[in-house]
Amino acid sequence: MSRTFLLEIGLEEMPAHVVTPSVNQLADKTAAYLKDQRISYDQIKKFSTPRRLAIQITGLVDKQPDVDEEVKGPAEKIVKDKNGDWSKAAIGFTKGQGLSPADIVFKDVKGTKYAFVKKHIEGKPVQVVLSGLSNVVKSMTFPTLMKWGTNKFEFIRPIKWIVALLDDEVIPMQIVDVHSGRTTWGHRFLGKDVELKNAKDYEEALTNQHVIADADKRKDLIRKQIEAIAKKHNWKINIDSDLLEEVNNLVEWPTSFAGKFDDHFLKIPREVLITSMRNHQRFFYVEDQDGNLLPYFVSVRNGDENHLDNVIAGNEKVLTARLDDADFFYNEDQQQTIDDYVNKLKTVSFHDKISSEYDKMQRVQVIAKLIGEEVGLDEKQLKHLQRAAEIYKFDLVTGMVGEFAELQGVMGEKYALLAGEDPKVATAIREHYLPISADGQLPKTKVGAVLSVADKLDSVMTFFAAGMVPNGSNDPYALRRQAAGIVRIVTNEKWRMPLVSLMKNAIAQEKQADVLPKVDQNPIVSDVVSFIKERIKRQLKSQDIRYDLIDAAVGSTDSDIYFNVETAMTLNDHKDDAHFKEAIESLTRVVRIAQKGNFKDGLLEVDPNMFENDSERVLNEQVDRISQNFDELNANQTFEELTSLRPAINDYFDQTMVMVDDEKVRTNRLAELTNLARLIDRFAAVDEIIVK
Repeated sequence: MSRTFLLEIGLEEMPAHVVTPSVNQLADKTAAYLKDQRISYDQIKKFSTPRRLAIQITGLVDKQPDVDEEVKGPAEKIVKDKNGDWSKAAIGFTKGQGLSPADIVFKDVKGTKYAFVKKHIEGKPVQVVLSGLSNVVKSMTFPTLMKWGTNKFEFIRPIKWIVALLDDEVIPMQIVDVHSGRTTWGHRFLGKDVELKNAKDYEEALTNQHVIADADKRKDLIRKQIEAIAKKHNWKINIDSDLLEEVNNLVEWPTSFAGKFDDHFLKIPREVLITSMRNHQRFFYVEDQDGNLLPYFVSVRNGDENHLDNVIAGNEKVLTARLDDADFFYNEDQQQTIDDYVNKLKTVSFHDKISSEYDKMQRVQVIAKLIGEEVGLDEKQLKHLQRAAEIYKFDLVTGMVGEFAELQGVMGEKYALLAGEDPKVATAIREHYLPISADGQLPKTKVGAVLSVADKLDSVMTFFAAGMVPNGSNDPYALRRQAAGIVRIVTNEKWRMPLVSLMKNAIAQEKQADVLPKVDQNPIVSDVVSFIKERIKRQLKSQDIRYDLIDAAVGSTDSDIYFNVETAMTLNDHKDDAHFKEAIESLTRVVRIAQKGNFKDGLLEVDPNMFENDSERVLNEQVDRISQNFDELNANQTFEELTSLRPAINDYFDQTMVMVDDEKVRTNRLAELTNLARLIDRFAAVDEIIVK
């Protein structure tokens, strides 16, 4: 018989951002539990509001299927003593299975006899299995937890009620002092408690009590209400998906409405107005058909249309107070110059162990200039970059950013333009924060991109030097995100930018300019390279490239970000070539034999007079040839050059014994192979590539 089960956990209001992940977690954990318990079903439907997490399972079977299984025990010599009687091991083994030694049979397993018993497991009724879902609820995890009363149990918010109904039957379960029943609660103000007769009645019963339990239906209703308001007034309303999700998880019975604010506030930059409405009040902003911001907003109340005028007036009052503050800060900030703000940064700490924000800007000027020259910015761009790097953090000490931290960079651009700075400088100030998320927008200008990379690289280097390295999920200074931003920008711009030489040059020039941080950056250069290479790996994994090819590319001794990325794509493009396997095997053989030389870094001298066959001479000449312009090659050209050596390498090993007794000859041959191996290693760690 097909059955329906309802589980609802009633709570005090949850933060909006945890509602959807929490109900998804409940559904996923329930599905895993039912699979483990061998209970089949048709569907798990999710319901969620700020005050409840619920699942409705349809198509449930009556019981677990019976199971007949054969259990392997100890070897015969263990379960029987020297007299042929059952040992304690035999008694313990069978007792653990609910059987006796008389049930044992012996079977041969690879020449040894083992004890086996056949076991019949009666399937449990579904009621018994479902009662175990209380442990599933207890196992849920949340970003923050609460205790209440005298309980030690922690949850996202205090649990107020539990509904657990299998059709019309209450399934007993208990979490802390709350027992399951059939009573749920409607809207806090518009509804009342309701006793459910059957699990199938859930959604309709709550609708009657002014609760739309289906989050998707609630969200769709909000969207339609906003669209109706927009159509009525001939407005354009951007229904931001993240804001809609948040608003949806704040209400149980949504009613959308429009409000207004004084149009004199429109002189404030639109970014400030939108941030005030969207981020602080959770309002949707309004535009005309040409995209001009209008002095209106749309919001959603958790209730019906009764006394809606009072609600609108209250929201307008709150928004006006916030916009008054913004208007004040906007005018007040313009009373000081950019230089005034830059000087204030001398007293603002970037981090107590590292430096002030002012000193950070001095370091970033050094790094930005090095990067700008490396990637080929022209003289005008370098001038814009220098000016941007001199002032780009100034807005941190403005009143507006103090009130609206989300506007860092945005207000820097606005105030820079008002102060007469070049628009390219102003744009770079805003763009240096980009990207602000894993797949966020990248800087569109070269100057902004260089400044962003320089700022992020300084942060990673100095925090590493201060010993504040991300550990596990702990990354309080978002260094992983900043490193990933570096990788994305450099890859997008296709810049060749060797990290090791860049960082060493930056440290040297910071010392020369007397702008070093309080911490020593020299010891962490290799650690930062490894850290950034891990971000390269993550980016490449999202591009459907084989893991061994990624490991080979990132394992290169070259610290150039884009070259590593380009190498992975090159290997991926050529992996199905006819001679790919043979070429990689030849290169790998060179690398492995060269390791026996244990030479120090640097180009090794090879004496052609010690060659004993033509294959040595041919290989040496070809290695010399490709070495001449190796630094100028892109990854695909490097691959072509190295794999073109396959015939010469094969001839070499066919005709030449490397590890001969003559030490001078052996050393000369190992030197020749090491010079080639170092070129190969600069391309990729070819021994990571799976070619079998």
